[in-house]
Amino acid sequence: MGALDGKVVLVTGGGNGIGRECALIAAAEGAKVLVNDLGGGERGGDEGSAGPAEAVAQEIRAAGGQAVANSDSVTDMKAVKGMVEQALDEFGALHAVINPAGILRDGMFHKMPDEDWDVVIDVHLRGSYNVCRATIEHFRDQQDGAYVLFTSTSGLIGNVGQTNYAAAKLGIMGLSRVIAMEGASKNVRSNIIAPVAWTRLIATIPVKDEAGAARMEAMKQALRPDQPAKLAVALAASDISGQIFGAQSENLMIYSQPRPLDTVTADGTWSVDSILNQAFPRLRQNATPLGRGEAAPQPKAATASA
Repeated sequence: MGALDGKVVLVTGGGNGIGRECALIAAAEGAKVLVNDLGGGERGGDEGSAGPAEAVAQEIRAAGGQAVANSDSVTDMKAVKGMVEQALDEFGALHAVINPAGILRDGMFHKMPDEDWDVVIDVHLRGSYNVCRATIEHFRDQQDGAYVLFTSTSGLIGNVGQTNYAAAKLGIMGLSRVIAMEGASKNVRSNIIAPVAWTRLIATIPVKDEAGAARMEAMKQALRPDQPAKLAVALAASDISGQIFGAQSENLMIYSQPRPLDTVTADGTWSVDSILNQAFPRLRQNATPLGRGEAAPQPKAATASA
């Protein structure tokens, strides 16, 4: 018995990287899978091909599973509604959406062309909106549905050279949280994953020296896309909702979510001077440093059967 027996899952960006592994693992867990991938180049978002999605669908069918392919863009609402209709026509149902589809257009903010901002927001944030909006009424009506959306530490923590990507990915955090809150009474769940895995997107990050190249090669060998994909499939099968997870190698994490750390109250009313000289000295004690910070302490490994 698989964790997704009898379920139908839409996987976007399913032709390569994490998306491909999500589609294959979901199928291995018993799901019928609609594999969507635009089939663009390494940077994503350019002219596509039906090849990658169909190749993954064929691999699933060859292994005895059920899958069909779709090569439309998540940025096009009409096309996304077509994906939903395709799943319903082919399999008679839809129970989960796993949405790792994405692109990168990295660059320092003061040099960023408008088109690099627009396309990243369009694919990541608008794309996440589209797949959720096109399915939410169906999920609410059947009182069952799961979203697994993808965020990034570039948004949760920050990363130089990725303002467009960070803004989109942090927007997905808010989108997922409110969908989870609004869907709780209808058994509609939504979670997000901040994955660390070697993908074509990471491969586009500029390498400036030999040390950087060595680090990238070590990352490629240590971080496999199937690791966050397993977490994504598990979330599609679970009753957990409204959370932020991370996956890095064999480490699974749950992230804190923003809440007030401290409050200072004026005796009367605040002035600019009293904020500068009284409030800020205390609040600064809890200020978040600009750096990405040290890695979290490694907890004792959880017991897991092979």
